[in-house]
Amino acid sequence: MRILIVCSSGGHLTQALALRPWWGQHERSWVTLPTEDARSRLAGERVVEAHYPTVRNLPNLLRNFGLAREVLRRERPDLVFSTGAAAALPFFVQARRFGARTAYLEPVDRIAAPSLSGRLVFPFTDSFLVQWDDLAVKYPGSRNVGIVL
Repeated sequence: MRILIVCSSGGHLTQALALRPWWGQHERSWVTLPTEDARSRLAGERVVEAHYPTVRNLPNLLRNFGLAREVLRRERPDLVFSTGAAAALPFFVQARRFGARTAYLEPVDRIAAPSLSGRLVFPFTDSFLVQWDDLAVKYPGSRNVGIVL
């Protein structure tokens, strides 16, 4: 399986890296932000840097839609997976057009209130995962996978 992992640096990247036992056995590439944190933690991985800041910056949001189209066309992932944040939206919106399924994991710090990114990608997500029961109520059809550390 080919996986495209799209996440911001910092805590979102930490959540994605905690899932190494799962994604480590698959062909993968990453889309993340151009930070030293991401560069050092993903050394040796195939990484594409998204335009930053993301959703709250309309020009960069549009640039990331173009980037998503380019990356999805080139990588042809079977699955686009994200732990957030905003860089995920352009990839989730276009994933089906390129034959990819989508899975989103709300970050562990989202206990009772949905994140902005989660609310934005929810309509485009095949599998929406949460880490707390209280949050599962906010996303109909989501699945609580427990805490990912």
